[in-house]
Amino acid sequence: MHTIAVIGAGKIGELVLSGLLRSGWPVEKLLVTARRPERAKELTERYGIRVVDNLAAVSEADVLAVAVKPQDAGALLDEIGTKIPTDKLIVSLCAGLPTSFFTLRLPEGTPVVRVMTNTPALVDEAMTAISAGPHATGAHLAIVEEMFTPLGATIRVPESQQDAVTALSGSGPAYFYLLVEAMIDAGILLGLPRQVAHELIVQTAIGSAVMLRDSGEHPVKLREQVTSPAGTTISAIRELENHGVRAALLSALEAARDRAREIASQSG
Repeated sequence: MHTIAVIGAGKIGELVLSGLLRSGWPVEKLLVTARRPERAKELTERYGIRVVDNLAAVSEADVLAVAVKPQDAGALLDEIGTKIPTDKLIVSLCAGLPTSFFTLRLPEGTPVVRVMTNTPALVDEAMTAISAGPHATGAHLAIVEEMFTPLGATIRVPESQQDAVTALSGSGPAYFYLLVEAMIDAGILLGLPRQVAHELIVQTAIGSAVMLRDSGEHPVKLREQVTSPAGTTISAIRELENHGVRAALLSALEAARDRAREIASQSG
């Protein structure tokens, strides 16, 4: 089993770290780096994990999962890039950064795999998209799938699609939370207690998601099963269409994709 070092112990780094531990990855095969001593102490106490500096991570780990903020990735690679042997696998979790950002700053031939996961990894229901850089092989992708499959579903996509993935599933949980929040507020407006509205909407969301996943039906067909002629549902859908909800979602996802591209261009 490979030794993995998570470089950068922010939200995404800890999400990956905790998921690996839940999946049964041996704690002695995991390392983490943290800039702040108090953060290092917190991680050690919470997970029993060994916290090392970046150069020790490079020396000891087979896989380096880079989970720093995109704007910090350049400084990190300035520190460790030339010291990384080409037999190490670099797994980038830096939203918006292409694999070329890394290959330009690493020794020639170093394999890089770009990953976009999302926060449902905390409950082992993530959607993780994986893309190979120019030197990454099928074997490297298999290692990354081994890391992330216990956290939910994985899919391989061409790197050219990663900005769209970021907009759709990377940021996707926030869209659903916003929708649920609005529906709970609507329930309160309609006279329901907040807790009742919360339970109704959350379970409805869970049930609908499971039906989408397990039935194999197109969402249009599932929606039509709920939509009776001249009924309550079609009246609600008409109002959603009148307010441009579909168009707003299209614009929102385009904006998220464009921001991902901006992050890449700003990082050089």
